[in-house]
Amino acid sequence: MEQRTLGKTGLSVSVLGLGTAPAAFLKTDAQRFESILNQLLDAGVNLIDTAACYPDSEKTLGQLISHRRKEFVLVSKCGNKVAGIDAPAWSEALITQTVDRALSSLGPDAIDVMLLHSCDLATLQNGEALGALLKAKKAGKIKHVGYSGDNEAAAHAVTIPEVEVLETSINIVDQINIDRALPGALKNNVGVIVKRPIANAAWKDIDQQPGMYKSYAKTYTERLAQFNLKPQDVGFTDWPELALRFTLSQPGVTTAIIGTTNPTNAEANLQYADKGPLDPAVFQQIRDAFKTADPNGQWTGQT
Repeated sequence: MEQRTLGKTGLSVSVLGLGTAPAAFLKTDAQRFESILNQLLDAGVNLIDTAACYPDSEKTLGQLISHRRKEFVLVSKCGNKVAGIDAPAWSEALITQTVDRALSSLGPDAIDVMLLHSCDLATLQNGEALGALLKAKKAGKIKHVGYSGDNEAAAHAVTIPEVEVLETSINIVDQINIDRALPGALKNNVGVIVKRPIANAAWKDIDQQPGMYKSYAKTYTERLAQFNLKPQDVGFTDWPELALRFTLSQPGVTTAIIGTTNPTNAEANLQYADKGPLDPAVFQQIRDAFKTADPNGQWTGQT
């Protein structure tokens, strides 16, 4: 699988990564999840994304694949209130304790990348939360620091010299961060991890979305309904391949994390990623369709 350098971290990561939120929130069977983890690692996927607020996710990863720890880049996120830690959100105390708990769950090796998990612009500018991460880095608990979020906060984050990685939303129906955040990321050599690269499968009927994703995918589903473009218009049979390859074609994107609990879908995503960037003309048609559907730039990035 193709690998790209994650900005100034210098880490080499696969263009496709695994996001663990669906497995955590949908309470995927541990044996099934372990099988998907090993399937993707065996195929060359070497970035796994988790977060302190994903139920038992860090602990589960530590239990299932700690023996393969040196084979992948581990990204986690913190800052939100979490059960078991009695400290205010975004405070130094909470972030310090959350990092320590992550190390206890995932193993003693330093966490490769720790991100602030979607705090607002004011919190980011306050500096306490980022300062706590920098202290953890100095102590050798984490190797690299960054920010996960969208819109104005993402655009600001990539201008902070200490921020090495941005995780943000970019897909066929969520393109504002292409114009607001990516230019700064490119200028400042910030590595970019894309979340929601296939727009939460917005082409599905809402009733086909599992559990909590019925409401989670609603905005993207409504946006896609306003697109005057279908895959067949640009030579594709359906959305999944076109959507993923659109995201990976965007200059400045390092890797895209897919959250799947289905081994068949995991294999399909691997094959799509291996096909490389879209033809520039097809890429531009998707950009144009987005701008036509949202001419006044009202569609903000989804946190």
